[in-house]
Amino acid sequence: MEISAAGRLEVRITTADVGKRVSVRSLIEHGPPGERFTDVVGVLTSWDNGVLRITRKDGESVLVRESALVAGKVVPSAPARRRGPARRRGPAASYEELARAAARAWQPVESERLGDWELRAAAGFTRRANSVLPLGDPGVPLDEALTAVCRWYADRGLPAYVQTATGAEGTQEALGAELERRGWVREVTAELWVGALAPVADAGPEPSGGGPAGVNVLLSREADEAWLARYQRRGVSEAVLKVLGRGSPRSSEAESGGGPSVWFATVPAEGGGPGGGAPGGAAPAAIGRCVVDGRWAGFAAVEVDPALRRRGLASAVMAALARRALEEGASAAWLQVEDDNAAAHALYGRMGFAAHHAYHHYRAPRSSAPAGDGSP
Repeated sequence: MEISAAGRLEVRITTADVGKRVSVRSLIEHGPPGERFTDVVGVLTSWDNGVLRITRKDGESVLVRESALVAGKVVPSAPARRRGPARRRGPAASYEELARAAARAWQPVESERLGDWELRAAAGFTRRANSVLPLGDPGVPLDEALTAVCRWYADRGLPAYVQTATGAEGTQEALGAELERRGWVREVTAELWVGALAPVADAGPEPSGGGPAGVNVLLSREADEAWLARYQRRGVSEAVLKVLGRGSPRSSEAESGGGPSVWFATVPAEGGGPGGGAPGGAAPAAIGRCVVDGRWAGFAAVEVDPALRRRGLASAVMAALARRALEEGASAAWLQVEDDNAAAHALYGRMGFAAHHAYHHYRAPRSSAPAGDGSP
């Protein structure tokens, strides 16, 4: 809190600071005995009619009455959380750089520009490929832009979603607050984590199979039938395969430096054949996906047979993919994880990953279009 030379708390923010990150202390009107104040840190997204709206890094908004303010000041943007020694710390990166890398890893079937906004659709498969990515100005007033967005998705039989982010410099707390004012509903919140790639590759010894000792990890350019049998999403369609990058021209383009390089990892089921599947069509023991794009390697779809968890299979899959990404020149890694997935947080934290920012999908109000598959 800001303290004056006389030792008094002071409010050193005004309406001119809307859009900046602030720290405020306010009085608690009906709190537990002995608790008089509460503190909030986040982006000041509005200050109207004597009420401040502060959006925290997790996307939640807190309303504070101006009359209850005790202290307040502008504070620097929060850095990503770090774990481990300096040599293991994750790479520096802007929100926009990461947002664009993640978008290229989940390419839609079709897209259209609205100013600096990208409207993306893929028959409802993942909100990441079926939402607006608003990196800048739409070129028209916000109400007009949202009307155009709703019409575009309705023409495709899809609900309208806008993906925003919070918690890092350059993220979109103000846009999220405006969407909430207009009745848009936040349905999903997840986090994007970053880390150095080399520690991921060091997750275990490197045997001939590609993973920790005793684990055979197969790498392929295609998501074959065995891989898809373990991928826990809705029915496979051409749109799903295109978004995943199965057999797409991107793989061959990537080999000549023309686009992201997509790899699929499979740990065969016990007794499985060359493709990873077990007799009778059983799914593989574990799978994963990695998109190599410049210095970045993006990990996704790391899934393990529930009966075989806590045996190092997820680490084996990521290590094998990371080694391939290092060979292709990547040095940094990112992944997306839902904010309530404690097991994934623990695994990725051990590998040196740290949260960079949160992202959210806002759905248009009163939409009757069919929903997507639920994945973030």
